[in-house]
Amino acid sequence: MTTRALTTIGFDADDTLWQNEQYYRLTEAHFTQLLADFAEGPKISERLLEAEKRNLRHYGFGIKGFTLSMIETAIEITEGKVPASVIAKILDTGRDLLNHPVETLPHARDTLEALAGKYLLVMITKGDLFDQERKLAQSGLGDFFDAVEIVSDKTAVTYRRIFAKLGDGPERAMMVGNSLKSDIVPAIAAGSYGVFVPHELTWVLEHVDEPKEAPRFRKIDHLGELRDLIDRLG
Repeated sequence: MTTRALTTIGFDADDTLWQNEQYYRLTEAHFTQLLADFAEGPKISERLLEAEKRNLRHYGFGIKGFTLSMIETAIEITEGKVPASVIAKILDTGRDLLNHPVETLPHARDTLEALAGKYLLVMITKGDLFDQERKLAQSGLGDFFDAVEIVSDKTAVTYRRIFAKLGDGPERAMMVGNSLKSDIVPAIAAGSYGVFVPHELTWVLEHVDEPKEAPRFRKIDHLGELRDLIDRLG
């Protein structure tokens, strides 16, 4: 058993390693335009968010659930009068999201390349299985990871299970991500380090306060600062 304080590093994927939320925002803007004859944009967005909240437990995270929530919202906003042509366009926008090229974020490749082989690297992400596998393959980052975990949700139990199964336990692990709610707070609760890498666009349902008083909470401006942080932790 190794005596190093840190042996395993988990990375979130969407908006940590590659762009994601910006494409949802563009799709939502297009969606509100499709329903502009029935309601104002802010009202449509509000109803869409309500549908997403309701549907998370049914459809989970990802594009397919988002598409179904758009369809449900369109039916509600129009009181069941939404034209079939609009439903078809909503489905088209969902397919466009599923086929959108992957744009990796600055420092992602260099950071993973520098850490690979020195630490056990695990990608831990929520979302649709096929979509996340597609994005990982297109990103060109897959070879840097020792394991990939695509999960339905991220809780302290999730991190304890993954870091115990793949590494030396959560106490010797670190989770890196842009979501305080999913990546940082539960990882710290599991006993790991939580390294927050803010993204300018983060889904509103992922917002919680920073756990600034937690001894294992860290914050960096971008992934390029991660190696220095790890060195300081010893």
